[in-house]
Amino acid sequence: MSSIPNADLHSISALDPRSYQPHFSHSTETRIWRETNCYVDLWIETLHALGHDPVASFASALSADHDGEQWTFLKMEQSDLRVLYGLEVTEDTVWRPILDTVESGPARNLLHTVEVDSWWLPDTAGTDYRSSHVKTTIVPARVDRDAQSMVYFHNAGLFELDGDDFVGIFGLGDQPEALLPPYVEQIRYFPGRVQPDALLTVVREHLSRRASGDPMARLADSIRDAVTWLPERGLETFHQWAFATLRQCGASAELAADLATLLGSGPAPAAAVAAEPFLQVAQGAKAVQFKLARAARGRKVDVDAAMAEMSESWAKALDLVSDAVE
Repeated sequence: MSSIPNADLHSISALDPRSYQPHFSHSTETRIWRETNCYVDLWIETLHALGHDPVASFASALSADHDGEQWTFLKMEQSDLRVLYGLEVTEDTVWRPILDTVESGPARNLLHTVEVDSWWLPDTAGTDYRSSHVKTTIVPARVDRDAQSMVYFHNAGLFELDGDDFVGIFGLGDQPEALLPPYVEQIRYFPGRVQPDALLTVVREHLSRRASGDPMARLADSIRDAVTWLPERGLETFHQWAFATLRQCGASAELAADLATLLGSGPAPAAAVAAEPFLQVAQGAKAVQFKLARAARGRKVDVDAAMAEMSESWAKALDLVSDAVE
């Protein structure tokens, strides 16, 4: 069971983690970057499970930038979700225990995104599970208080937890009195708010906010600076830095390639050729990340040629998409 086309929001509660098939953008076999960040990956799978094609929402990659320290932490924008899918996303006021809030979803005909601690998420085994306290976001699909179990979307798939993890994720039992409530969003469905031909509108909007100058040149400057301090900071800091820079850049480019392919098969055929230069950026970012891992161990590396190629490919791809949707 992979998705429920044209379903109401809570039909996803019928999905089985054991048979769920993730969206192709999370393929372990074909992707350069299997994951982007917890929020984007969460929305990819949530849209996919609801029977929507999430690729249209990848348009936000077109307005990504490098601010001198990190690449844009990509997110599906609320206005895009409204006009593309009829989904309204707003913050939910958490005035009662978080489990009560999540349980209220079906009666209110809405889903929730919930910020949680990866410490309690078994799908992060080998990274954060029971080893690191890291903020991340999930969408609970099915919650059973009596059985202390939950099926939830996180990162690249659909998973299940129970027992102590259920107690921990919802802050049950003994908890510090000063524990802050998590950030929670509500997702509601208004199909009448979907706008015809919204894809081109959304793409043009993000292109109108295309980064000024050369974001790849700014990334290159950041990388050259990082080479000077990474060896003293250790591999843990390297992984955090690489996540905020090269992974976000490369994964965003790969999502943009998916978008170009979608445009090319539909309203803007000429956009299809932009997929290749976007993929060149994605592959280049992966290669540079491998080089920087060596730099973090004190080895000398040169990324100038690779970054120059990424800069040329990024600009070329955006120009091709822009020309195609004019």
